[in-house]
Amino acid sequence: MSAIAELAEERVVEGIYAVARKRRLRTRGGAPYLALELVDSSGRIDARVWHDVELLEPRFAEGDAVRVLGRVERFRDRLQVDVRTLEPAPDADPIALAPALRRDADELDGFLEFLAAEIVHPGLRATVARFVDDTDLRRLLRALPATPDGHHGYAGGLLEHTVGVTTMCRETAQLHPRLRPDLLLAAAILHDVGRTVELLPGPAFAQTPEGRLLGHVHLGLRLVEARAATLESDVRTELLHAVGSHHDARAARTAEASVLYHVNQLNAVAATRPVSD
Repeated sequence: MSAIAELAEERVVEGIYAVARKRRLRTRGGAPYLALELVDSSGRIDARVWHDVELLEPRFAEGDAVRVLGRVERFRDRLQVDVRTLEPAPDADPIALAPALRRDADELDGFLEFLAAEIVHPGLRATVARFVDDTDLRRLLRALPATPDGHHGYAGGLLEHTVGVTTMCRETAQLHPRLRPDLLLAAAILHDVGRTVELLPGPAFAQTPEGRLLGHVHLGLRLVEARAATLESDVRTELLHAVGSHHDARAARTAEASVLYHVNQLNAVAATRPVSD
C-alpha cells in the first residue's frame, strides 16, 4: 500500500484513500475528466481520472473511501496521480483516512487545560471552562482542522493551532506587563471555536450550511456570547471584540485584540512556510 507522503514521480500507486474533493470537468477538447483530491493520514495529493469517466464516476462520491491503482506524474511542479482503476472500499473508514495530527493529541489536550487554568479572572475563567469542560467540543478540536485548505489543515489541527496561539499569547503577556493576560488567554483559547460549527469531520472537512453562509468568526461570536452571559458587560464586550477581530488588523481596537491578530497570523505562517535544511 502506498502512503501519500511517500509517493514519488513515476511511481506506481496502489492503496486505499479517501476522496476529499471530486469535480467533473472537461478538457479543452471537450472530453470529460474527474479532478480529485485524495487523502490519507500522511497527506493529500491531486488525482485525475482521464479514461472511463462515465463508468467510474457513479461508483463513488466525495467523502468516500476508494481503492486506487495509478501512476504518479508531475504537472506544473506538483505531483498528481493518473488514476487507471478506482473502486469503492466500503470496509475502510473515510474519517480515519483524513490527514492527521503528528503531535500527541493527549499532550496537547492536557496543555489546553493548563492554559485555561492560568486564567485568574473569575468570569473569564468560568466562561472558558464552559468550553474546555465540554466533551463534544473537545472531541471536535481533535477531529477538525484549523483551516480546511490552509494552515493546520488536518484532523487535530484546530487543537494544535489553538494551543499554539494561546501559548504564544501567554509568552507575549509575560514580556509586556501592560497587557491583560486573562483577557488575552481567554480570547486566544476561544478565537477559533466557531470552526466547531463551521466544519464537519474529514476527510473533506466540508462546511456546514451555517459555516458556508456565516463563517467561523460570526459563529464563534455567537457561541462565546451565549456562554458569557454572566460575564461583566465591559469584559464580555472586550472578549467578543478580540475574538471578532482576530482576522482583521484594522478592526482591532485594543492591545489584546491586536496581539491576538498578529499571533494568529504568525502561528499560521510558521505552520505553512517552507524552511531551509
